[in-house]
Amino acid sequence: MVLFPLVDDLLSKAKLSPSDIDILIVNCSSFCPSPSLSSIIVNEYSMRSDVKSYNLSGMGCSAGAIGIDLAHNLLKTNKSSYALVLSTEILSSGWYSGHQRLLRTLRTQTAFEDKAYLTAIREEDASGKLGVTISKGLLQAAAEILRSHITILGSQILPFTEKLRHAVSIIATKFIDKSGEVYMPSLRTAIQHFCLPTSGTTLIREIAKGLKLDDRDIEASLMALHRFGNQSSSSIWYELAYMEAKERVNKGDKVLMIGMGTGPKCSSLVWECVRPMVGESKKNPWNDCIHLYPIEVVSSKSAT
Repeated sequence: MVLFPLVDDLLSKAKLSPSDIDILIVNCSSFCPSPSLSSIIVNEYSMRSDVKSYNLSGMGCSAGAIGIDLAHNLLKTNKSSYALVLSTEILSSGWYSGHQRLLRTLRTQTAFEDKAYLTAIREEDASGKLGVTISKGLLQAAAEILRSHITILGSQILPFTEKLRHAVSIIATKFIDKSGEVYMPSLRTAIQHFCLPTSGTTLIREIAKGLKLDDRDIEASLMALHRFGNQSSSSIWYELAYMEAKERVNKGDKVLMIGMGTGPKCSSLVWECVRPMVGESKKNPWNDCIHLYPIEVVSSKSAT
């Protein structure tokens, strides 16, 4: 299993043994075997009988961020513990045959709305073939939940000056110049690097447009999509690895990861770099090709 050498490498780097792990979280957006992936890991490494293991599935592309959010909350109540989070993706189940410090997590969802809930759902067709049905309202539902999510996130992480400019512009358009435009705060005043959902180049560019990001801000997302394709819930880690391989993340920089999944739901993580990223290209998935990137990416109409 591909997870085993990854766990071996991670434990070696962290100088930990399997018995040191107190919390184990494994996520995969749609594949859910029995025994679970987390149970397979516990068995392979003969982990302790009291290890808290969790297996997340059915949460779409946001599962990677949700796994970190879960670990973050569990560590608050389990002091001095080690949590191991494995974010993987097994895409065949969806085939239709017919070094960072976590600062903040946020989750929002609209599964309570039937219209949004049914925009992407796994079901059988008239012939009994299992697949994922995507409706025309998916992009609209994604835009609405992302807008709501970023509004909440912005209120938590934006500097006071940005929030003040926004508030003043609202007052000005109401009482002074009604033809004026409301100032939209920029996340770039608080975040230096971005990992976006890699469901297609069109979606990446639309999200970038809404967040007022430039080409360099979305480079990691576009290159990860080009090199590895849409890896669903594990895509954000390929994007972070790209930034580390390029040695662009400096000590003190903040990285925003955004995951969007079926439900629909949106999750975000804000990380702060606690040490310089030196020599990372030699020990991550980009080590054999990072010198070839970035390349020009032709926009795709796909949003799936």
